[in-house]
Amino acid sequence: MGYRVLETREPGGTILAERTRELLLTPLTRGPQRETWTPESEAGLIFSCRSQHITHAIRPALDTGTIVLCDRYADSTFAYQGHGRGLSLLELIRFQRFISGGLVPDKTFLFDLPVRIGLARRRKAKDLNRLDLEALAFHERVRKGFRLLAKDHPRRIVTLKAHLPMKTLAEQVQAIVEPLLASLPHSIRRAQSSPQPRDTRSH
Repeated sequence: MGYRVLETREPGGTILAERTRELLLTPLTRGPQRETWTPESEAGLIFSCRSQHITHAIRPALDTGTIVLCDRYADSTFAYQGHGRGLSLLELIRFQRFISGGLVPDKTFLFDLPVRIGLARRRKAKDLNRLDLEALAFHERVRKGFRLLAKDHPRRIVTLKAHLPMKTLAEQVQAIVEPLLASLPHSIRRAQSSPQPRDTRSH
């Protein structure tokens, strides 16, 4: 449709954030010297990634009229570190506001799937990360957290049944995104069109 789009992800999205992502998600070695991340350290690293991501990627893109598609954002922190790890949601929300300046997505898609099915899909991949290897009970808490977030924010979060065919899901997403694009400010839509000759006359 001619829009400029930034596709990015969390944790990650910048050089330093991607390095931290590797540190966060690499499966920990086993043995007597094995050290695990505390929930607080895990959350701190994720917030540090997000601060870099917002400052050096997301906000600059938005400032130039670019649409940002981000694979995971704050809701994942509330679901994984809040509901999954048991950290205070209130504290996580406060810190999210602190590092983001209140930046919230216009629309969030939750692709929901029973945990056993989702893990079976994920564990077929070659790039399993540390969170993929967590116990079933942890992932059940995370899913519950996502579903509660969707219930609390029904206008922003759209829940889709991820067991449906990919084509069907794509059509459902498109049906929601197209009206959203149509509602964008005219300044953003103009930013996506072909550059017009600049008026160099004095004003």
